[in-house]
Amino acid sequence: MALLVIASCQLMVVLDITIVNIALPDIQRSLDFSTTSLSWVVNAYTLTFGGLLLLGGRAGDILGRRRVFVFGVLLFVLASLLGGFAQDSGQLLAARALQGVGGAIASPTSLALISTTFREGPERNRAFGVFAAVSAGGGAIGLLAGGILVEWLNWRWVLFVNVPIGLLIVLATPRWIKESERHPGRFDVTGAFTSTAGMVLLVYGFIRAAQDGWRDALTLASFAVAVLLLAAFIAVERRSRQPITPLHMFADRNRAGTYGIMLCLAAAMFGMFFFLTLFVQNVLDFSPLQAGLAFLPVSAVIAIGAGLASRFLPVYGPKPFMVGGGILAAAGLAWLTLTDVHSTYAGSVLGPMLVFSLGMGMEFVSLTLMALSDVPVQETGAASGLLNATQQVGGSLGLSILVTIFGTVSTNEARRQIPRFLEQATPAERVRFQRTGELPPTWADEVLTAGVSAAFIMAAVFAALAALIAVLAVQVRPSDLERLQGGTVAGPV
Repeated sequence: MALLVIASCQLMVVLDITIVNIALPDIQRSLDFSTTSLSWVVNAYTLTFGGLLLLGGRAGDILGRRRVFVFGVLLFVLASLLGGFAQDSGQLLAARALQGVGGAIASPTSLALISTTFREGPERNRAFGVFAAVSAGGGAIGLLAGGILVEWLNWRWVLFVNVPIGLLIVLATPRWIKESERHPGRFDVTGAFTSTAGMVLLVYGFIRAAQDGWRDALTLASFAVAVLLLAAFIAVERRSRQPITPLHMFADRNRAGTYGIMLCLAAAMFGMFFFLTLFVQNVLDFSPLQAGLAFLPVSAVIAIGAGLASRFLPVYGPKPFMVGGGILAAAGLAWLTLTDVHSTYAGSVLGPMLVFSLGMGMEFVSLTLMALSDVPVQETGAASGLLNATQQVGGSLGLSILVTIFGTVSTNEARRQIPRFLEQATPAERVRFQRTGELPPTWADEVLTAGVSAAFIMAAVFAALAALIAVLAVQVRPSDLERLQGGTVAGPV
């Protein structure tokens, strides 16, 4: 029951990243977003989520994990309610950012609760397998749930649905989860601010570059200030007695490699969900429900990959699954680059999506176990927060880079398509284009598909880089295998 409560919270938090994805076309029409600015509906959540995860993990260590867990879920519920009632783009983005704060408090605490609730060995391996399957598969479940809610109700219910789920988790937590031991410490607010603000400006710079070009003064200023803030963050962490990011964790070769792999894979995964959602609804003309059903196989295959990894990890160690998972993810994304306006779901989308999902299922279990292996009890919150942070920050940064590529390529494609359209357009179509600046669906699909295919090329590069890091950085020691098998190797306390 404790695992059910913890996994339910993680499902709600992870699901919210993609449940909104399926509603993006409706949100765009309702609140007047452009295609590139639409990515902020995702990034406003993931940036605050990723930027404050480390502070959330530290809060659980200092204040007690159950107490912090409940507070984070309640804040998430409140933000979801406010987002559902948003009347303009600014209100929605503010609510999404507040959701990210709540998720940042609840998510690392839930992962740390697994480390302290379940004994090391097979029991904890199974718990991490469930947690990793929920973390990876929650994205596809969110797309299905979002499709149902948008189709039968409206886009606002993708936010309202969190309210009853969150309240049930809050009611169940005191009954099934014990409070953890509190460790003395203090909060590194300066580190949290500089890291979060730096990442927000870095992502903003990439997205603005897609809209206004790389020579735009505000684009260049955003990058410059982002670099300064991130440099200040590193300086603060090096001097702090209790940093939000314990830099000594990167001294362990395996853990540093794990964080690098997660950064790359998250960039690829966020891009895959974002652009495929737009492709199947705008080019293949799927309804929101059909789009959600189209992604349902992803959950099943991720669960299969996670199950295989958790079953054979004690035998072979995590490295084969890290390398193999990255290769499969890269292959699936490379396959998706072949999509065009004549593609079909069965012929061009389903196959590569399943290959990608199998690789991601294998990766998430391996990465979770490796990141928390041999970590002192008092630092499990920080270690789990750092793993989640690399996922969210990598996803936000990767999506912004992919959106920049998409914007550049689609703009160039539009310049090629507009003269062709004007040659064949009727007088009424020309008047409509002059008034709206929007190409008709046939021509707009060509523009969108060109941008999406280019984005998938970069996403495949991210996944291939993850596999390369696994090959070069990860080294599995005999003590790691003995620990995975439930042996008695002494660990830090």
